[in-house]
Amino acid sequence: MNGESMRFSEKWQTAFEARDRPAFCNLIDDDFEFIRHLSGTALGKEEIINIWTKDGPRPERRDYRIVYENDELLVSHQFIHFPNGSSESVLVVMLLKNGKLTRMETGATPMPS
Repeated sequence: MNGESMRFSEKWQTAFEARDRPAFCNLIDDDFEFIRHLSGTALGKEEIINIWTKDGPRPERRDYRIVYENDELLVSHQFIHFPNGSSESVLVVMLLKNGKLTRMETGATPMPS
């Protein structure tokens, strides 16, 4: 499937798994905001790309699934297992405009060990 006919979620998943900086730069709007609810802060495009593309171990994602997707919204769910042994159930909401990610928010619930 070529890049034009792929759903945003497929492009996103491919970029995430490969830690593909150029792909992220093409998928994320310059005015992007990642909302961090715990701290009440937001990260911009470059900050989040640096996090997603850095070398080294990363938390393990399990049971990733798309809950809903259209041209304006992508909702996914996954379980994240961290190197320290903790895990969370994470719901991700992505707002899309003109095929680019403009805003992302997550809701996380700690899971029992």
